[in-house]
Amino acid sequence: MQDKEKRIKELVEELNKYAYEYYVLSNPSITDRDYDKKYDELLKLEKETGIVLLYSPTQRVGDTILPEFSKYTHKARLWSLDKAQSIGEIVDWHRRNIKFIEEYNKTAKEPLPPISYVVTKKFDGLTINCTYDENGILIKVATRGTGSIGEDVTAQAKTIKTLPLKIENESVIEVHGEALMTKQAFEAYNKKAEIPLKNLRNGAAGALRNLNVKETAIRNLSAFFYDVGYNEGNPFETYMEMMEFLKEKGFPVDEYIRLCYSIEEIEKEIEYIDNIRFELNYDIDGVVIAINDIKTRELLGYTVKFPRWAIAYKFEAQEATTRLIDVEWNVGRSGRVSPTALLEPVELAGVTVKRATLNNMDDIKRKNVKIGAEVFVRRSNDVIPEIMGVVEDSLEGSIEIVPPEKCPYCNSDLVLVGAHYFCENTLSCKPQMVKSLVHYASREAMNIEGFSEKTAEQLFEKLDIKSISDLYRVTKEQLLTLDKFGDKKAENLLNAIEKSKDCELSAFIYALGIPNVGIKTAKDLVKQFKNLDNIIAADIEELTSVPDIGDIVAQSVIDFFKEDKILKSIKELFDLGVKPHYEEIAIKENVFEGKTVVVTGALKGYSRNEIKEKLENLGAKVSGSVSKKTDYVIAGEDAGSKYDKAVELNVPILTEEQFENMIK
Repeated sequence: MQDKEKRIKELVEELNKYAYEYYVLSNPSITDRDYDKKYDELLKLEKETGIVLLYSPTQRVGDTILPEFSKYTHKARLWSLDKAQSIGEIVDWHRRNIKFIEEYNKTAKEPLPPISYVVTKKFDGLTINCTYDENGILIKVATRGTGSIGEDVTAQAKTIKTLPLKIENESVIEVHGEALMTKQAFEAYNKKAEIPLKNLRNGAAGALRNLNVKETAIRNLSAFFYDVGYNEGNPFETYMEMMEFLKEKGFPVDEYIRLCYSIEEIEKEIEYIDNIRFELNYDIDGVVIAINDIKTRELLGYTVKFPRWAIAYKFEAQEATTRLIDVEWNVGRSGRVSPTALLEPVELAGVTVKRATLNNMDDIKRKNVKIGAEVFVRRSNDVIPEIMGVVEDSLEGSIEIVPPEKCPYCNSDLVLVGAHYFCENTLSCKPQMVKSLVHYASREAMNIEGFSEKTAEQLFEKLDIKSISDLYRVTKEQLLTLDKFGDKKAENLLNAIEKSKDCELSAFIYALGIPNVGIKTAKDLVKQFKNLDNIIAADIEELTSVPDIGDIVAQSVIDFFKEDKILKSIKELFDLGVKPHYEEIAIKENVFEGKTVVVTGALKGYSRNEIKEKLENLGAKVSGSVSKKTDYVIAGEDAGSKYDKAVELNVPILTEEQFENMIK
């Protein structure tokens, strides 16, 4: 038995090596016949012994059907990228980076190096996050999902022949890549498919999100890898070093990667990729420009949505023409009544488009858009279809678009404010109230768990909820009259509503739904003004002195708090027990200012995002790996290899209780 087990290991190592040579290097060292012979021997031994290694090439076959997708929490967040569609936007971003480095180097003991950028293609596929354990074995592959939580697609991803099932590495890492369908694989699939695929991206996404793994295997996906998002091993000093690491470990890395030192060089590379993109065997929709130096990246950090150290340059979207059938008017949370174009279905970048944005009446008139005419439709940033103009020759016999005089939902009179029509019936207009309730209860706002749009609709229709404050007056008896509400669900919702009363001031500000104020702006306002009264009393100069707040946002805040009904609603919420709070950190007494901290294991009082935010508020830099530069490790239950590494390097290790005592 031992001899057979040894032979299995030998065959697996050999076959994986041959597969890498064949699929990644395109330089096979063995004939197909000899490969098949060894593969058949391995298959026979696995059946005889019942021993199947996790990284065996036989696991790529994909002959299973999974019952469902399970969720997977990424060890480190997968971020979206900010987007630019002009060189001017790249120039502005570059200038901000230069300014940051110059300011930092004025006082830094170890100045940052001159800026350099790495330019790569922006692949148009499906992001995958591949986790390898301390033995270098692939243990999990997940989709990006929300960025924090994705779907487990390990079985599906193993059908990608270029994806290493085992690497030579001794620490836990997460590697980010893009699963793609090549044009060759796409054409081969469509020749035999009963229902042909519309485009390469849908082909890849549909394959990975298919519970029938055999179907995934048939689509013959490929992948490129471009990032180590989580690393418990030695940290990288540059992005180029990281990419070399990926190559050395056997990951398929695109051969195109350029190091640039100026905007002129970046512009040249963008032009080059734009010229060759249609000649490639796979789809791309732009290029990614990222700062090379890792320390500079860490200091620049992130916004709420994007890393500040990278940006995606998006190529101009494709356009198509179709006929405008009609216009539908919809009411938003603010009461704005906006037009949506109903189109004759048209294929655009592989997607069937039936609806498109019209913005407002001024935009409609400027573009001379009319019902019955042929219109140019573009998928802006390849996501939101928008009508860009009209085919002039098609205007004969077309009909003018006329805005409604009454709200299409509650029949109230509409008022024209600037270029937009508004329904001022905030209490009885269903779309407004429902969307306001859903926004108020959302995770980044008051975080009322179990609150859905369907619940909001029932509260409005059956319980006559006409304001946010009414939410805090709902009783269990009332909830039990709603569809699909039993004792437990009613109690859970009431508990969540009660729990929301104790909230952070920034979350409350965001929950109010101030136009142009997102969660980051809400946090910036609170950090600057400390309490709600100060925000309400702030004038335009004080508001625009807050970083990243301009005239438009400042005026939105002023106009919002001018309304007596808004102030009355806020007082009503406070009277009902809502108590927003702001915890200001006393930086002068803060031992974590400027320190590098690593968190490992499960903490009782914090989620991973909460402890990260807490430490950053304290002025600390939160790192994903332990090194000699680490100042503290905070260890919770089931602390793993990071704890061992801290012991080895004599890095101070804190319990959660010790951390709490240090910040009191």
